[in-house]
Order: sequence, then structure tokens, then C-alpha cells
Amino acid sequence: MTASLEQLRRCHFAVDLGAARTRVYVKGAGLVVDQPSVAAVNTRTGALIAVGEFAEKMTGRTPDYIRVVRPVTGGTVVDIEMAQRMLRQLIGDRTRRALRRRPRLRAAACTPHDADPLAQRAAIETLVGLGARRVELVDTLIAAAVGCGLPVERPEATMIMVCGAAATQVAVLSLGSIVRAERIPVGGEAVDAAIVQHLRHQHELMLPSQSVRPLQLALEGNGLTPQGPEVTEIHGRDVATGLARSVKVDTAAVRRAIQTPLTAVLDGIGKVLRDCPPDLVADLADRGIMMVGGSALLPGLDQMLRQATGMPVHIAEQPELCAVEGLGAMLEGRIAPMVLDPLSA
Repeated sequence: MTASLEQLRRCHFAVDLGAARTRVYVKGAGLVVDQPSVAAVNTRTGALIAVGEFAEKMTGRTPDYIRVVRPVTGGTVVDIEMAQRMLRQLIGDRTRRALRRRPRLRAAACTPHDADPLAQRAAIETLVGLGARRVELVDTLIAAAVGCGLPVERPEATMIMVCGAAATQVAVLSLGSIVRAERIPVGGEAVDAAIVQHLRHQHELMLPSQSVRPLQLALEGNGLTPQGPEVTEIHGRDVATGLARSVKVDTAAVRRAIQTPLTAVLDGIGKVLRDCPPDLVADLADRGIMMVGGSALLPGLDQMLRQATGMPVHIAEQPELCAVEGLGAMLEGRIAPMVLDPLSA
């Protein structure tokens, strides 16, 4: 379900509830929230202790009576009450009061492609709990394409790949609509899990949850290609003894471990291209694929896709912000629909 541009221009704020981060765009003020979708709760009293970055730092470091929760999974709200409480804290009292002064407060939200009615309803109820009288839903693929500047309203093919934390969405767009799309349940979290499992099986090392990113950063430069660094040192806990231990990890083996989840992404891209009309595929041979989303910054992923598909692959300037910036552009009226001139008699 995607709202019309006229309906979106009437909205006062937009929310991109992602599995990894939550972003809020307020009309006239711009991006006001960009925080992890995490909340820490006191299980004894039910009180909210922390949200956002501070709550994320508490992951794996809390006593028994503090629980760190993620109310959004795979772009779908799984705990409406907790998502509302988290959003209230992230937005802040001043901005929330300013929004409530608006008559008939309207909101917009991103939803994953082919989200089921229950997922759409959960997103609507979350924003209604913040005071919104009406909520417009926008497909994440459309919002991200607008946010990275693709000419989605023209009669020519554009291909976008939204690399999220829990899933990857691939679509071919033309005339402002989705021609073919595929949602692959593989994202940045699957890549992290592959690295953790590799270290556990090959080195008998348990990796802390927040140490996966430094290992990915060690692959930077040439990243997933064989020209990357040969060895990197990583710290963790020994599976047998439970003591802290450091090992030198062969990055070539890590690259091989990452290939398994990424193969599913390549299969999804191939399926979308096979189902597309030939004329649109011919357009894509020149324009290629635009990558957006936080996981698009995985080192070397663009090179791997370029080699596998033979098509140009581009990464947006700020890939993690494309969806919310696209919503903001629609709210501010910066996107004009294509108008066809009437044929002269």
C-alpha cells in the first residue's frame, strides 16, 4: 500500500521504523531522530530505563532485572506498546507537544514490500498511539528510491536494492510503481551470524555481539575481494575455558563464510531480472543497481554484485538515510508527479 503524493503532503511527520534504527522526519524541521531501535526495561517495575544508543550499549551487559528489547523485527512492529514508549522517548517532549498542537495530526510510515495486513496495522497503531489521527503507509522501496534521487516517475527502468538488517528487498521501478520485486530474508544480521558461527566452529571463540562490526571494518578497503587484508586479530571468549582469548583470523575464510547468506541475495536479484520485461532489463544494463540501506556499506558487497551480475552497481551517498529522506521529500512537496500534456487536436 502506497499513499498518493497529495495525501503525503498533508502529513506532519514521517517515521522509518527499521529493525536496526528508527528515524523520524518532522515537516519543516528535517530529520530529528536517528537512533537504534532498542529499549531497556526494568522487569521488576516495568519502567523504561533507556532507549536508543545508550540502550544498545547495554546489550549483553545488564543484570537479571534489566531486559534489552527490540520492538521492531524485520521492519515489522512486534511489540506495539514498547514501540510507542520508545518513540515517545526518542522524539522528546518538546517535539511531541509541537506535533500535538497540529489540527488533525497526520503521519507517514515506511512498510516493507508485500507487508501483510497485520504488519501494516501494527505500524498504524504505533503512530496512532503518538497522537496521529491518520497514518499513510509508503512502500520502503518507493521511499528509498525517491530519497536517493532515482527518476522513479519516468517511463524507464530503475533498480533499487534496500539492504536492511533483517531482510534485503530488490525491485525494478518504472512510472512511479513497482514492476517486479523480491524480498529476501537475508540482511546484515545474517552476515553477522555467519561470522559468529565461523569463529565458534573454526576457532572455538565466542564473539561478543558488538564485536562483529570491528571485524567487518577490518575487511574494508578491498573488502570481500581476495585483495583484502590477509589476517586480522579479534578478541573473544574461549568456548571451552570461558577465558578471554585473542586469535588471528584468516579473512579469506571469513569471506567464504559470508558468501553463503549473500548467495541468497544474488538469487533474488536473478529472479527479479528474469521476471522483468526485456525492455526494462535493457535499460538496467546501462543504469545498473542502486544500493541503499545500512548493510549496503558492507565492505566489498558492491564489487561482488558487480562481478556476479555484470551490471554497474552504485551505493547511494547516504544509504542508511534514503528511506526517511524520501518520505521527507514527499512531505515537503519536493516531488512532483509526472503530468502528461494533452494531445493537441
